[in-house]
Amino acid sequence: MISKIIDEDLITKVKKAIDGVDKIVIVTHVGPDGDAMGSTLALWHYLMTMEKEPVVIVPSMFPNFLVWMPGAECVLNYENYKEKADDLIASAELIFTLDFNQASRMEKMTVAVINAPAPKILVDHHLHPGDFANIAVSYPEISSTSELIFRLICRMGDFSKINLACAECIYTGMMTDTGGFTYNSNSQEIYIIIAELIKLGVDKDAIYRKVYNTFSPDRFRLMGFCLYKKMKVYPEYRAALITLTGKELYQFNYTNGDAEGFVNIPLSIEGIDFSVFMREDTDKIKISLRSQGTFPANKVAADLFNGGGHLNAAGGELYSTLAEAVKKFEEALPDYKDFLETEE
Repeated sequence: MISKIIDEDLITKVKKAIDGVDKIVIVTHVGPDGDAMGSTLALWHYLMTMEKEPVVIVPSMFPNFLVWMPGAECVLNYENYKEKADDLIASAELIFTLDFNQASRMEKMTVAVINAPAPKILVDHHLHPGDFANIAVSYPEISSTSELIFRLICRMGDFSKINLACAECIYTGMMTDTGGFTYNSNSQEIYIIIAELIKLGVDKDAIYRKVYNTFSPDRFRLMGFCLYKKMKVYPEYRAALITLTGKELYQFNYTNGDAEGFVNIPLSIEGIDFSVFMREDTDKIKISLRSQGTFPANKVAADLFNGGGHLNAAGGELYSTLAEAVKKFEEALPDYKDFLETEE
């Protein structure tokens, strides 16, 4: 048995909303990660068993290491099919927004979703949810949005509708959003859920291989370059930084997802409890932050990089040069020394 964390009133509202419609659009944040794709595709599979007409629309393409996921071939990329996606969003009878707390996280898709007449249901586990949804299933204490989807389906009395494809998507989201269950994953209920997913036929070892053991040689060359040339350690602050320019990404034939997990690597260094990874994007600097113990990576993300997230895993962005982003980070490090020193 797992605890009934989601309020009964929310369960009733979500179930009623689903029962009364057929055309359902499911959206997630820009740069969708494993949890974003796991939760959206899990919900898509569930709704398909109910003979609904769901469609998943993402603001930008998901990483190559997730293309194997059941249903991934049916996902609509807004960047490539904007007109079709806008029509589907405008004509939807219900819209689910998954794995993000602020509408702006949809970037170019934001206006279409917000202006759509359909009621919106948010399902998310990030702090400080916005007020753009009619129904908000928001529980930051839960490890992943995929876990929330599992709980939501079960609480609606539909565990029997979780088929193998749905279960694989849920497990993928839970695994990736906890770093392979290495952070934010001490709740025993996570493993009760995993046991149920395995009973449904999930091969967790195979999923791990598909996600983490299918990278290209270029990714590994890029990783070596990062560690040898681009990693800077700040031992007095128990911190590390990796940066990559657009030119460097091009040099190593960078494709979406190639830098996944780089931010975690410095945490394997003795005495390092806080790691930041910055890379140049088309018009901004994308920033990932990870930490160990009680150091608040999400506070740094919010304070410095217009972002947020969880205690040990957060993200943000700056519309600046990479040099300016690095300078801002380095100048702010002393402000967080007290937090870092608690780990000694």
